[in-house]
Amino acid sequence: MTDLLKKHGRKTLKLALPVMMSQLGHIMVGVADSLMVGQLGKAPLAAASLANSLFAVIMVFGIGTSFIMTPLIAQADGEKNIERIRIALVNGTWILLILGIALAILLQAGLPLMHYIGQPEEVVALAKPYLSIIGFSLIPLMFYQAQRQFVEGLSYTKEAMYISVGANILNVIFNYILIFGKLGFPAMGLNGAGVSTLISRIIMAVAIFMFIKNNHRFHSYTHQLNPFQWGAKVIGRILRLGFPMGMQFTFEVTTFSMAAIMMGWLGTVALAAHQIAINLASVSYMAATGISSAATIRVGNQLGQKDYHTMREVSFTSYQMALIFMGFCALAFVVFRTQLAGLYIDNPEVIHLAAQLLIMAGLFQLSDGAQVIGLGSLRGITDVKAPTIITLIAYWGLGLPIGYILGFRLEMGALGIWTGLLLGLTIAAIWLFYRFNKLSGRMLINSQKQVSPMLKNSVDQNF
Repeated sequence: MTDLLKKHGRKTLKLALPVMMSQLGHIMVGVADSLMVGQLGKAPLAAASLANSLFAVIMVFGIGTSFIMTPLIAQADGEKNIERIRIALVNGTWILLILGIALAILLQAGLPLMHYIGQPEEVVALAKPYLSIIGFSLIPLMFYQAQRQFVEGLSYTKEAMYISVGANILNVIFNYILIFGKLGFPAMGLNGAGVSTLISRIIMAVAIFMFIKNNHRFHSYTHQLNPFQWGAKVIGRILRLGFPMGMQFTFEVTTFSMAAIMMGWLGTVALAAHQIAINLASVSYMAATGISSAATIRVGNQLGQKDYHTMREVSFTSYQMALIFMGFCALAFVVFRTQLAGLYIDNPEVIHLAAQLLIMAGLFQLSDGAQVIGLGSLRGITDVKAPTIITLIAYWGLGLPIGYILGFRLEMGALGIWTGLLLGLTIAAIWLFYRFNKLSGRMLINSQKQVSPMLKNSVDQNF
């Protein structure tokens, strides 16, 4: 373990830390909304939980789809193919921008369905307008993602971090002004948090575009760039590989969103407690996706160089880093569960249940970290279809049904639902690790078989 960390840990961490901060920027928007909205009471907090859970389903499909740009660009960078990188940037930007518009329209069209998922009516009434507002933020968010994946695919990860952190700070400031009605603005409550999110994501999109346009490091890719330079092969790869990748993330997030809906069947207190626990678990998860993204970049780069031995070492190092990090998070969730829940709300009933759920969140940290590294490593070798099936079976085929049975049939309530989530994540983690180990091992063996005859011929000629 120590040898791999010494060999690859620093380089992986150098890429991972900025990506962690960028990923946290997405989730911290929801965390900031929940923390500040929680001061308004349990109904607005439950509404934020419901809306953010539904929004996350749409958002992560788009973000997951955008992740295909990273290995494509990383592999092209490993091959020093500038033209392929330019085509990937142009076509990826158009595809993701169109996808953002389509997802925003889909979300708006689905708003009336919120009345039919068995949630408290007061919660739905508050959640609908908030969800409608943040739905429009998908358009600038997907444009931002396209530019971000381009930059990170070239191993420049700090820039997106600065932009994400800056936008998150602005979101908190706008939240304070618009939620509580400061500086002469009317108090908009939960809707103010939605407007803040929309404004901050527009700023993110503009900022990263201006950064790429004006930075000399990207001049060879952006100089006289034709925005209509179509590449049929690149478009085909993005669509063929990107959508299954988006579905991987969607299956996991929809599992948690469905868990939130089942929590709503248990009442407002359970839903509010779930929002607190899942908010905190999402923070550690998004940090782990930073290590996963670093694994994707480095695995893809080594694949482009055909260095399969180093490619495997990079992945295994990422597993070790994620497990160490998530282990510390698990410890924090268990030890400080009551204090963490108390940051969100002062309702004793909600805090008590949220503290119990944080123990469960602590238990599944290692599984959550391992499965996201597995997805990142497989993404680096552009293996996406089988992982999509794996996540579907693990989360929807096993995790959710078991959670429902335990929660409602065996009357374990909220803890039963979260036990199902734990089992689904654990199964996915084991299965994904097995697949990467098998595929990458096969690549290594095949490359050694190709080298051996070449060495033999060289020896024969010398003698």
